[in-house]
This record gives sequence, structure tokens and C-alpha cells, in this order.
Amino acid sequence: MHYVALATDYDGTIAHDGVVDDATLEALGRLRHAAHRLILVTGRELDDLLRVMPRLDVFNAVVAENGALLYWPETRTEQSLVEPPDPRFVARLRELEVSPLSVGRSIVATWQPNETKVLQAISELGLELTITFNKGAVMVLPAGVNKASGLRAALQEMGLSPLNCAAIGDAENDMAFLDSAGLSVAVANAIPALKERVAWVTDGIRGDGVRELIERMLATDLAELDAGVERQVVTLAKHGDRDVTIAPHRETLLLTGMSGGGKTTLTQGLTERLSEGGFQFCVVDPEGDYQELDHAVMVGSADSAPTPAQVTELLEKPGTHVVANLVGMQLQDRPAFLAMLLPELMSMRARLGRPHVIIVDEAHHMLPAGWDPGAASLPEELTGCLCVTTRPADVSPRLLHAVDRLLVVGGEPHDSLEAFCHARGLAMPDAPEKLAVAEVLVLDTATQQLSHMQVIPGSGPRLRHRRKYAEGVLGEDKSFWFRGPEGKLRLQAHNLMLFLQMGDGVDTETWQWHRDRQDYSHWIEDSIKDQELAGEVAEIEAGDTPPEDARRLVREAVERRYTLAG
Repeated sequence: MHYVALATDYDGTIAHDGVVDDATLEALGRLRHAAHRLILVTGRELDDLLRVMPRLDVFNAVVAENGALLYWPETRTEQSLVEPPDPRFVARLRELEVSPLSVGRSIVATWQPNETKVLQAISELGLELTITFNKGAVMVLPAGVNKASGLRAALQEMGLSPLNCAAIGDAENDMAFLDSAGLSVAVANAIPALKERVAWVTDGIRGDGVRELIERMLATDLAELDAGVERQVVTLAKHGDRDVTIAPHRETLLLTGMSGGGKTTLTQGLTERLSEGGFQFCVVDPEGDYQELDHAVMVGSADSAPTPAQVTELLEKPGTHVVANLVGMQLQDRPAFLAMLLPELMSMRARLGRPHVIIVDEAHHMLPAGWDPGAASLPEELTGCLCVTTRPADVSPRLLHAVDRLLVVGGEPHDSLEAFCHARGLAMPDAPEKLAVAEVLVLDTATQQLSHMQVIPGSGPRLRHRRKYAEGVLGEDKSFWFRGPEGKLRLQAHNLMLFLQMGDGVDTETWQWHRDRQDYSHWIEDSIKDQELAGEVAEIEAGDTPPEDARRLVREAVERRYTLAG
């Protein structure tokens, strides 16, 4: 299941004149019962919403006040995402006789044509506020706060990726949150501008349209729409001057060719585009070929074998990609590791819709001809997989029969193509005897059409040299300096390993002083150029964890990305 969440507007979408009919409530309940998460996204104030919609318990989360407030129906708890309205602003609006005027936890709302007076008050007070219109309503919130920011906050709290969320609405203030979701839908009664920019428009209006969407989610997981949605595809290769795209979570690819033929180049370029598109991937790397992926966390080294639990724990965060490096594991034990990991990854997919793509290198060894764990361990259809091998004839028939596209690289592609076609029972197509560097043959197994394409490599200059940051020598301007609150210390850490050693050795007051100033995350972001690590360290700095525990957490975060990579 890819679309594990549905985000819906309230007025004009599931509700008519403020009321949700029984048929729509029943459909929402069926979707919730099928393990989907439901998120209500509305401009209404929470107290008003509770009055008109007593069945909020059908939703997992509610984004209220046009993105300013989260409400969790199961626990009946509120989570404000912005500060309350400035009392000066509210007072000035009343002086200007703005009526009606509603003041929520964070939102200030009125109706047209009062927007002129609202703008006057904002200008006079020099406030960073923005106005959002919704069918005559005028809603005022801090800059950057809207339904999209509220939906992102709700998804983050639930551990979900926006790519795994379908969203439906009808009005101007729905555009932002529909654009931020993985698939956008408008009900038939939506304003024309909204219907022009979404992936699909329902036949029915309001609740009837929402029920249409729910029925399609339950029947097909909206798979028939993905190929036409820009957010759900990535570029696989180039065919002349045309980009060839795939919905990576819907397809299984087999990449083959002789050693040194460019398989790693193609795979690394694809992982870069997956990362840029927000798709989460997990690489099972038996021979340590993917240690330099700039956008992934490395687990395992020549001295330390990873565990499935380490991999899945890291993947709980939607933005984290993982490479499981198995070089520290005995050769004969590596397939068993994958046999334990795959069911866990499939369980995550059923729950969270990700990781979107699972990449298995050395597939002839990791998924050999005798491999078939049965439907109890894995779903019947293997999708969202890229398997890499030099010997397609030695790969499990179950995997071969799941392949949607075969990719062949290397100077002499004939043998690899023939081996796959024979094992799969396909006719051997006409193929060139030679391929140039950066060329790839792509066989569509459904149509048996063979295409000659160009590989799109990763942007090499953007890759970080991890060892330089871990063990090299950074200049004084890029080093971290432990100084302490009174500047008595002057300890230079010119790489990450020295940073960890010195961080363990300095006194608690010094360590905490730098933490309070967020010096650690700023240094990692500015000098190490690792945005993901900087974000994780910033969370540790901002938390209320005791200093010694926080110090340990920072060390573990650094080591996961650098020392474990070998």
C-alpha cells in the first residue's frame, strides 16, 4: 500500500453546510479500518469544529485554524504550531470596527471586504502576517503558516512521508496543502483554478466525490494515477532528448551487465534522484560498493556487521536513507541477513508506505535461484525493488518473474540480455553487439520492447568525501573550537573524530554551553556540509535530555554516518 494517508478539507469537501452525511462518515470509517490514516485539514477554529462535527474521532489528526493548530482526537490534546495572536493587532482591528471578527488559538478571521482594514493594521504595526482567502473568508496568520505547513507537521508527527498522502479539497486555501501531498484531488464542486492544477477531479460533489476517492484508494491504491503525477515519478534514463520516467515504488527493476560495466554509476545516479524526489530508499550492500553515497546513512563496516533492527530504526524517519554495509559479515551469512530484513521492510511498507525503493546488490548471491520465502513472509508481488547482478540466470525465478524492466549496461550486453530472456522465457530481441560507456538497454517485459537509452549519472562533484571530514585536517576557519563560557579553553577539533574525542573530554559546563548556543549543529551544517546530521544534532541540542545523555546521542549520530562507514 502506497497511499497510507488521506488528508481532506472540511467545508465544501466532506461537509455541506457544515454537516457530514452518514454515507461519507461510513466511507471514512472503512478507510480508517483498512489501516489508512485520516487527517482533517480545515480553516475552522477548533471549538467551532468540535461543535459542528462531533465525530472527529474518525480522524487520526486534525489540522485546524488553516495550519496553526494540531488536534489529536484519540487523546483530545492540542498542539499549537505558532504563537497566539498579537493583542495589539486584535485591539487595532476592533478600533477599526472590523466585524465580524473571530480570534482563535492562533488565527484571526473576518470576512470580505474587511481585508483592507486588516492590511492597514498589519502595516501600521509592522507585523509579519499574511492573509489567506477562502470563499469570502479572510484568515490572518503568521507568514509561512498555511494548510500545507500544518499538514507537514501532522505527517511528521505520524512518521509519514508526504508522498504517501493523497489530499482532497475544493477552495483557494486548499491549494497549498494539495500541492504538498503526494497526490492531489479536487471534488467536482471545487473552484476552477483548483481543478486545473490537481491530478484528478472526482465526478461527484462534496461527500460523493470524497467517497469516489476512498473507493479507488481501497480498490487500486490509486496506482492508475501515479504515472501522470510529477511527484510520484523519477527519471530512469534518457531516450534521445526525452526523459524516461518511472513510478519507482510501483516497479521492480533488474540491473545487469558485466563487472565494471557501469551498474554502480547508474544506481548511484538513480539514488540521487530518488533522494531529491523525496523517495526513501534502503540499499543492501554486500561488498561495500555504496559507502560514498552522499545522501544516505551507512550502517556496518569491515569491523562491525549491521543488524536488521539498526536499519529499520533509522528508516522510521521519512527523510533518512540507509545503506546496510555487509562487508563485516561472513559471506555465507549475508543472504540470511536479507531474509530477516526483507519481511521487516515489507511490514514497514504496510504500515508507513516506505521505504519506497529497496536496492539489493549482488542479487545472484543475496536472492539465489533457490530463494522463495513464500507468501507468509513476503507479498505475492514484489514492487519497489532494484536488484543488481552480473548473473541474471542465477537469480531466484520468483524475482525474475516480478521484473518489470531489465536494464543492461556494459560493453557487450548480448550475453546478459540472453541469459535473462532465457530464464524468464522471453524471446530474445534484436540487440546491439556493443554498448558505449553510459549507454543502457531497457527491456519492458510486458511489451517485450527493447530501447537504447543513455545513463544519467549522479552529480559527482556534490558527493562529500566522508573520510576527509572524519579523519582529515580542516582549516582553522572550518574547525570546531571548544572555548567554554568564559573563553578559557582553545581546543581545536579539525575533524569529526577529534570533535568526538574532545567533546567526551571537556567538562560538562563547557559542553552544555556550546549546546545551548547550538554551536554543534551550526558547525556540522556550515563546515561538514551535512544537512541531515545537522538536523539530528539540532534536535538533540533543543531537547531536554541531560547533558551526558545528549553528549552520547551526538556521538552516536556522528558515528552512524561516518565511523560505521569504514
